[in-house]
This record gives sequence, C-alpha cells and structure tokens, in this order.
Amino acid sequence: MIKDNHIVSSDIKTLVSLAIKNKKGKKITVEVDNLNQLKQIMGLKFNTVLFDNMKPKILKTGVKIAKKYYETEASGNISLKTIKKIAATGVDRISIGSITHSSSAVDLKLEV
Repeated sequence: MIKDNHIVSSDIKTLVSLAIKNKKGKKITVEVDNLNQLKQIMGLKFNTVLFDNMKPKILKTGVKIAKKYYETEASGNISLKTIKKIAATGVDRISIGSITHSSSAVDLKLEV
C-alpha cells in the first residue's frame, strides 16, 4: 500500500512505478486524497485506488475516472450515518474505521 503520507516527500508517479517494479505478485493499493494525485497515476499498473477523506461529490468524480481501470475503495471520516452517501458514489468498497477504533468496551468474564 502506498499511502498519501509517503507521497509528501516524493513524486507519486515515481513511488507507484517503483512499487510496480518490485511487487513480486502482490496487489498494490494507492491512497489518494485529491483528484490531481489520481490523474498523475492513471495508466500505471496497480490494483486499487483508495480515496481518502473525500467529500461524496469529489469521490463520485474520482470513481468515474478510475472505475474502468482499478478497484475503488473509500476511507476516512466515514460513519454508519454517512455510508449511504458514500455507497451512492459507486465505489467498490468502503472502510469504516469507527467500527473498530471508536467502539465501546465490553467487560466480559469467562469462568469454567
């Protein structure tokens, strides 16, 4: 996975190209947080575009651009309240981090 914070210090197209060259049969996911990053990597041979923290309108545009060539996934600031809007963009997968990092604790006791 190539995350957007890896891209800050380097050119996104160069990073993706290096990953493709060294992938050794593994799938590559590239995280983008804007449409400019997406446009820079279009045409490269990787598997999935992960759209991070995008508003539904921008996400829908990104999905339209990428869908023919890559699997698509949305993540970041997605909750059970917003999932319908995100799903309506046509994205293939949706990650909801709040399911794990914001869940309430349960105190269980197991006795045999």
